Order: sequence, then structure tokens, then C-alpha cells
Amino acid sequence: MSESFVQPAQMDASKRTWLITSSCAGAVGGLAVVVPFASSFKPSERAKAAGAAVEADISGLKPGEKMTVEWRGKPVWIVRRTPEQLAVLPKLDGQLADPKSARKPEEQAPAYARNATRSIKPEYMVAVGICTHLGCSPSDKFQTGAQPSLPDDWQGGFFCPCHGSTFDMAGRVYKNKPAPDNLEVPPHVYLSDTRLLIGEDQKA
Repeated sequence: MSESFVQPAQMDASKRTWLITSSCAGAVGGLAVVVPFASSFKPSERAKAAGAAVEADISGLKPGEKMTVEWRGKPVWIVRRTPEQLAVLPKLDGQLADPKSARKPEEQAPAYARNATRSIKPEYMVAVGICTHLGCSPSDKFQTGAQPSLPDDWQGGFFCPCHGSTFDMAGRVYKNKPAPDNLEVPPHVYLSDTRLLIGEDQKA
């Protein structure tokens, strides 16, 4: 009688020990799975860098020249426009699809670049070098006059070889072209006369 009573008690104790051990192992294992899973939601250093602002030294940029920097995986053009290139911009309004960047203004340019030159400083054009049609990168066509695939009265700008869209020296698209919008002007700020920060509106 005593044997039949003690044995179940011993079995219960064994089961209890087994259950506690299994539960602890499961909890530790579950925690080991959850921690890496939760940490995967944190952005990596590479991801942070991809979205970070980019500083450009424009001290060596001469009138009529362009430099390109990469921001968020996109080419950003910085063009130092000549007085002649600036003077012709107002004369082109009638040939452009959206000369005042009124269409989707928030997407096309920050408020401080919604002006005749689409810039903070008229001398410098800052724009994302991606055609708004299908994402090709237009070519520089700063030389004026007749050229292959361009009109005889071409005043300088950019030509997209993929489907023929053309943009002026402010990144504004010409009428009757595949590209629906002007080139995007990214957020930017001048840290000094020779240093430009692309990707932020405020000085760091």
C-alpha cells in the first residue's frame, strides 16, 4: 500500500522536474529567437548611411561645369550656371510643360526653390539627375544650337536618350515630351560659399 502511494508521488515529482526544465529551455530558446528578430527592425549602419545627408565641396566648380554626388543611391547634379544660361531661362517659359513647377510642387522642389531659377542661389542648379519618365539619367547638352535629336534653337540643358525628353538649365521639362514632370530639386542648404549639404534643409 505504501509502495503504491509513494510511486505516484515520485512520478509526479519527476514530471514536475521535467516540465520545469523543458519550460526553462523553451523560454531561453524563444528569447534567443526573439532578440535577433526584434533587432532586425533596427536600421543597419549601411541603411543609415544610405539616407544620410551628403556634403559637397563646390569650390572647384567653374561656370558652365557640372559635378555629380550620390545621395540615397541617386545622382544629384550641381551645375554652376553661366550668366548667359541664367539670362535665357525666362525666355523659355512658353516652350515648357510646367515652367513654374506648379504641378506637384511639394514633390518637385522645396519651397525655397520654387522660383524662376529653381534654386537658392541662382548661379547653382541642384537637381536629381533622373528623368521623371522611366528613371533614365539624362545627358548634358550645355552647348547651344542645332545638334542631333535637338531643335535648331536649342538653348542648352539636358537630353534623355531613352525616350527623348529634354530639360532646360533649370531642370524644367519641355512640352510634348514623355517625361511628365520637371527634375526633382532635393532638400539642400549652403554651409558656406563653398560647401553644400544635400539631404537636409537646416545647417548641421
